[in-house]
Amino acid sequence: MGDNDPRIASILIVGGGTAGWMAAAALSRAFSPLPAPARPVIKLVESDAIGTVGVGEATIPPIRQFNRSIGLDEADFMASTGATPKLGIAFEGWMGDGSRYFHGFGDHGPDVQGQPYRQHLFRLKAAGRLNSLDRWSVPSVMAAAGRFARPEADPRSILSAYSYAYHFDAGLFAGRLSTLAQAAGVTRLEGRISAVDTAEDRVRAVQLEDGRRLEADLFIDCSGFRGLLIEGALKAGYEDWSRWLPCDRAIAIPTRAARPPDLYTTARAASAGWCWRIPLQHRVGNGYVYSSAFIEDDAALDELAAGLEGPAEAEPNRLRFVTGRRRAAWKGNVVALGLASGFLEPLESTSINLIQTGIGRLLELFPDRDFDPVLIAEYNRRTELEWIGVRDFIIAHYHLAARAEGALWAHCRETPPPDSLTERLSLFRARGEIDPTHHDSFREASWTSVLTGLDLWPQKVAPQVGGLDLEAVESQANRVSDLIARATATLPDRLEFLRGVQMKAEAR
Repeated sequence: MGDNDPRIASILIVGGGTAGWMAAAALSRAFSPLPAPARPVIKLVESDAIGTVGVGEATIPPIRQFNRSIGLDEADFMASTGATPKLGIAFEGWMGDGSRYFHGFGDHGPDVQGQPYRQHLFRLKAAGRLNSLDRWSVPSVMAAAGRFARPEADPRSILSAYSYAYHFDAGLFAGRLSTLAQAAGVTRLEGRISAVDTAEDRVRAVQLEDGRRLEADLFIDCSGFRGLLIEGALKAGYEDWSRWLPCDRAIAIPTRAARPPDLYTTARAASAGWCWRIPLQHRVGNGYVYSSAFIEDDAALDELAAGLEGPAEAEPNRLRFVTGRRRAAWKGNVVALGLASGFLEPLESTSINLIQTGIGRLLELFPDRDFDPVLIAEYNRRTELEWIGVRDFIIAHYHLAARAEGALWAHCRETPPPDSLTERLSLFRARGEIDPTHHDSFREASWTSVLTGLDLWPQKVAPQVGGLDLEAVESQANRVSDLIARATATLPDRLEFLRGVQMKAEAR
């Protein structure tokens, strides 16, 4: 590109890991249709001496769209990352010891005459005819039965009404993306940044310890918690959300798998936070997210270790964080992704999805070298809305939890939630409605699963349903539930599915 060409000619991604290599793979793929002279030169600089935070091993369904967009075949992906299918998240102990609810990736029955089927189920709940929506959630029934197949393409099939995500090794995923991206023309540079050259709220170049100077038109900051460019150089600012989400520590320990992998992530409530269990093909990821204000670090490690099902395969990995987000994820010519853009605890497996949506927004609003402030403002507006939506979803889990054991839980119940969440909870309590927004990571079915699992039910149902004969509503609901159970029984066992994936990968 010539000097007078306004298009971005060069992109430097600062930092590797999941965020950096997702950006590299997606950007190289997006610009691949252009003739070579019109494509921006993409480079990624990372240092082997700087570790990555590798606890994000669970995802939500949009990850499948990302893999398709970069040309990563599912069998290849699953074999190369030790992936297993994920149909949802089981929350254990959040309503007290022995309690359990399930957030499945799917609707609760088919729509009936324009009304979401959940309204019919709410009617049965109000009449004391049910206590849970699980029987009408295809992924919940599949997960409980240990059976899995990809959704049917025919929308008339009951087995089309769900989605799925994956558990996988984030380090192996970054490695696979690195191979893809470099094959597509991305240049990897090894080195540690010693200085950042800025001028007029823009980054001009980064200086490596060995003296190399790396210039670019656009910089993608994937440098982790420190936000080397977005915060260290451009001072974007940080919005602290620990008032509502006080957990500020995590410990991660991988263990050997002692049984076949579940089709779901487990989030088990603990004395000062919650413990995760993420089943991969080759190991189990375990961890404890907790608040240092309510438990000492050593006591947290003891509590986590007491619940492990197999021998540890590595030393504990300890993390410290402050929940929140950058006030501007895009400032000047720097876009922050991953931990550089903020942190939300992995309760709903959103870390990788927030990287994915950040990349998608950047491609939708991709700038010229003039960096139009209108595009930057729109990127930051959409980012803020999405992060607030995820934040509120996570806060709801804590605020509504009825667990009595541990002072953290009383603190979270008693802390008034943000107004945006209060409005959502009030609407659901009034009529079982969820106001969906374009930028929500979680739609109506997800909110319904979590809120009813936390024993928040609507006080009234839609009048179109409230006037129906109760016995007829119950009879129809039983038919739908029976149909889901029969359809699930025809599906292969999860191990059979994984064997099929492995065979397909080996045949490629």
